[in-house]
Amino acid sequence: MKSADMLIYILKGLNLSFLIYIVTAIISIPLGMIFALGSISKNIFLNKIIGIYTWIFRGTPLLLQLFFVYYGLPTIGVTLTSFQAASLTFIINYAAYLTEIFRGGIESIDNGQYEASYVLGISYPHMMRKIILPQAIKNSLPSLGNEAITLIKDTALVSAIGMGEILRNSKELVTTTFSITPFILCALIYLGLSSLVVTLFKYIEKNYAKGMR
Repeated sequence: MKSADMLIYILKGLNLSFLIYIVTAIISIPLGMIFALGSISKNIFLNKIIGIYTWIFRGTPLLLQLFFVYYGLPTIGVTLTSFQAASLTFIINYAAYLTEIFRGGIESIDNGQYEASYVLGISYPHMMRKIILPQAIKNSLPSLGNEAITLIKDTALVSAIGMGEILRNSKELVTTTFSITPFILCALIYLGLSSLVVTLFKYIEKNYAKGMR
């Protein structure tokens, strides 16, 4: 099989990888922000619940979580398709990491800005929306970029539950052609995608900073 044919076959799995990536990003980012706000609230019970949640999902392997959702939940009567299981696992896992990233970004803002807002009579919701969160997001962008790159690579884990993404397709070609070329092509695809995300976040950081000014 020619390298071009191998590449075409491998790229057939890109749609699945991209879909999981987009679904995870779209849902986990707002969830992470909401949980971050909850974690800094004065509600001790809410703080504890979010703390336990982030502790569990940041402290256990993503692959184990994926197996638990896909293979474990059916034992209690909850059966999900492979795509549903993968999406749910990735969303919950990445929301936990983003919670801590956004929390750190919020807590990095100087207390003087809170005090100045109170003196000026600015309400807490308005202060968070217009003053604190824009700065917190700016401070969080480098960490968010790292998570965005990690998510690209983590999508390969769905091959463990039989989903035909680019790594699984590459492995199939290796076993049928007895050639290492598919793995090299797969690595180049991941490198290309990661480079694209790095460029995108550099652009976002540059223009976000301009918007802040």
